[in-house]
Amino acid sequence: MGETMSETRSPMPLLYRRHSSGEVMKNLASVSSSLLPAFGTIVGDDSPPLKKYVIAPYDRRYRWWQAFLVVLVIYSAWSSPFELAFKNVATGSLMFVDLVVDLFFAIDIILTFFVAYLDKTTYLLVDDHKKIAIRYVTHLMFPMDVASTLPFQSLYRLFTGKLHHGEAFGFLNLLRLWRLRRVSELFSRLEKDTRFSYFLTRCTKLICVTLFAVHSAGCFYYWIATHHSPSEETWIGSIIQDFEDRSIWLGYTYSLYWSIVTLTTVGYGDLHAVNTGEKVFNIFYMLFNIGLTSYLIGNMTNLIVHSAVKTFMMRDSINEILRYASKNRLPEGLKEQMLAHMQLKFKTAELQQEEVLEDLPKAIRSSIAQHLFRKTVEKTYLFKGISEDLSSQLVADLKAEYFPPKVEVILQNEIPTDFYIIVSGAMEVLTHQNGMEHFLTKLGPMDMFGEIGVFFNIPQPFTVRSKKLSQVVRISHHHFKELIQPLSEDGKTIMANFTQVQYLKDLKKEVQEEIPFLTDLLRDLNIERISLNESRNHDETLSYDQQDMQGTPIDSPSRAFASRVIIHGHHPDDQTTDSGKTGKLVRLPETVEELLKLAEEKVGKRGTVIVMEDGSQVEDLDVLRDNDHIFIL
Repeated sequence: MGETMSETRSPMPLLYRRHSSGEVMKNLASVSSSLLPAFGTIVGDDSPPLKKYVIAPYDRRYRWWQAFLVVLVIYSAWSSPFELAFKNVATGSLMFVDLVVDLFFAIDIILTFFVAYLDKTTYLLVDDHKKIAIRYVTHLMFPMDVASTLPFQSLYRLFTGKLHHGEAFGFLNLLRLWRLRRVSELFSRLEKDTRFSYFLTRCTKLICVTLFAVHSAGCFYYWIATHHSPSEETWIGSIIQDFEDRSIWLGYTYSLYWSIVTLTTVGYGDLHAVNTGEKVFNIFYMLFNIGLTSYLIGNMTNLIVHSAVKTFMMRDSINEILRYASKNRLPEGLKEQMLAHMQLKFKTAELQQEEVLEDLPKAIRSSIAQHLFRKTVEKTYLFKGISEDLSSQLVADLKAEYFPPKVEVILQNEIPTDFYIIVSGAMEVLTHQNGMEHFLTKLGPMDMFGEIGVFFNIPQPFTVRSKKLSQVVRISHHHFKELIQPLSEDGKTIMANFTQVQYLKDLKKEVQEEIPFLTDLLRDLNIERISLNESRNHDETLSYDQQDMQGTPIDSPSRAFASRVIIHGHHPDDQTTDSGKTGKLVRLPETVEELLKLAEEKVGKRGTVIVMEDGSQVEDLDVLRDNDHIFIL
């Protein structure tokens, strides 16, 4: 059992050690996405540590070692084709540098036998030395690593005592290009690392690919010229006599010049293929250039288009709006509102990021909402003094929205489904009468609107329009009622804030006149407040919520949000009896008897039958809905 536990290790101990050093929390992007513990794996402080003399593949020091080797790979990628074309440098100035570089890669081969690997089937680290060695030796990676590291030129000199200038060693040096896989792995890792710009990383990769292609093609083309006789019948020999005896850097410069001109398909013709071998090489090189150019252009196009795709989407959406408005002959003001809303939608997309938030766990979304809107909600008059529990639940489900200037947020007489809190900006409250628009008041940050229609359960009495760019948070009426029902104390607090703080009475006279039944509601509220105080004086142990605005006691917070109906004291077919009256808005009680008693108080008539507008008799109050008209007979 102990052996089994030692063979597979959860990668979490590495993370824990990095966390203890205070680094992993600084940037989680530094952890590879492949580091995933399997489901059911015990992760935490109790996870067994790796075996002795085993290196974790994601250890910071090992990563730095790999980054250092990438720098050496860049040198190898340059020197291998260069030493093939200019073989004198392979046994001269670069020979010692090559030996030092090969020594570092030999050390890496030895280290690989001690590096744990990630089992792709279980996503657990395997730290068993035998399994690590078997996996490495039986993989193609081991023989290629050895072949690309052996210094063949130095070994030949060691055993024979002399240098060899043959072509074989030049081609063997090309095995060092196997190391380029490390560069590919590095770029792949950097593209996923959020600390680095994806655009700059991709551009750097494309530049490196281009430079390597140019360098390699130039070296191979020069090598072809050095192996053709006579040398005057070559692309460079026809211009420079005895070019092999001239400076190495002169030949390298001409080679790069030809390679770049050919790669970019310019083809000035000053350096051109002379013999058959050069023409064949040019054919394959230009075919390769077709693929390389397509690769470069395709990648650059994707990078550029990706940055502009949102602009394209916005322009397409605007064009669709213009076509729709023209086809349906919409008013100019309405068309401008549509365009402003669409432009604002794209401008604020990065701030809202709904699609990003939807992918996050609920706890994280809730924490974000608490950070952004908690203080705003608690500073509004309606939610002052509520419990931490209700405040957290309210904020967690808020919906943030932006509105450009001159856009209606709610319309007069629409069904109350939501109410709003202004985070920033300004709103103006308007009413429409006889086709004319009248300004009532102005609202600013921390103010609310739409709650009067929600609490009285009546059509919205006003139109609210944005005065300037504004951010608001929206609270659903239905969701708000669900939150309040189980929280009796918070329900009392909210209703007290809505009524007892004189909010309704402090409204401007013009605003009060626009709310149907507000006069009756406020008059009844005064009577109920007196009755409530008398009840508390008689029996201090009796707990009351504030009374219903229509005279019905509120036994629980949920009753504060019960359905409201309009009662009449005449037959629905009799339109003269109730002339000049619109009925009385009351909160629906729990029983028919209570409703009949309430009707006697409001319309002065003791009835026995309740009917709807169509004459149907009501026997169960559950069938009634908000704003239904009922008639007491």
